[in-house]
Amino acid sequence: MDARSSPPSAQRGTPPARGSVKRVLVACDPDKEGVGELLAALLPWLRSRVARVDVESDVRALVARRTALSIESSLADLPDLLIVLGGDGAILGAVRAFASAPVPTIGINFGRVGFLASTPVSHWREALEGILSGEGVLEPRMRLVARLGAAASRQDGLEAIALNEVLVARGTAPGMLTLGLSVGGEWVADYRADGLILATPSGSTAHSLSAGGPILFPSMLGMVVTPICPQGLSYRPIVLHPDSSVEVLVKESSGDTLLVLDGQAFHPMQVGEVVRIERHALAYPLLAWSQLDPYRRLRDRLGWSETRYRSIDA
Repeated sequence: MDARSSPPSAQRGTPPARGSVKRVLVACDPDKEGVGELLAALLPWLRSRVARVDVESDVRALVARRTALSIESSLADLPDLLIVLGGDGAILGAVRAFASAPVPTIGINFGRVGFLASTPVSHWREALEGILSGEGVLEPRMRLVARLGAAASRQDGLEAIALNEVLVARGTAPGMLTLGLSVGGEWVADYRADGLILATPSGSTAHSLSAGGPILFPSMLGMVVTPICPQGLSYRPIVLHPDSSVEVLVKESSGDTLLVLDGQAFHPMQVGEVVRIERHALAYPLLAWSQLDPYRRLRDRLGWSETRYRSIDA
């Protein structure tokens, strides 16, 4: 049984063992503020500790190059560790590049939010030293696979992978969509809305959260269904079992409809088309700094109060 066919429980794995990281790929945008300065310190630091360090200065080109490979080719010549200097968008791009052959990935945050790129720039040495010493924290992230079947106007089916969310939404037309949701072959509801988000726990703090969805802890397994601006105010987000088989049918549309993967891959849909969404068999191995408080991540990113609760008896 190989990694692509083994069950998710068999793929959680462990962080890279001490001394196992021989090759590192650094993906970044050197023109982004602060990245060039960090690269100047990071590269010699890494090269004194591992055998090979490569730099990819264009994440989009990396995605295009690797997605054009066959599955067999994508499994060859992989880095032992991927370091992304950027925000969550850069992480999502890097994850797309290694979608069929995930590698342990850590993000050094140069973005505005940083739920995925969680390591603060000020602690990059401690975080990477811990990972190279076998003390990193592995956060296996559930992914989704979306399949758009062939239709009269579509010659080939589409299969794509998302780390954060699968979105079915209206395009530039001002009108709303009518989307039918089914789970396990059972009809759930028809949504008259601007769109419907199906998010992983990682994606629960992204687009789904801004649309009123709940926050799921990254280590959880589940699928969040969140309508975007539904016409009926009684429609609320729901959390499904992670192994649910979900179908979204475009029933009515006054204009163009888009299937969007992680906010980066866009595919047109037409009335009558169905997208099927399921849990991907392989989780993505994100790494985190061992000293990072996951709840502080929420407090910092969402601006929660730092006031600590004190009991009456204290």
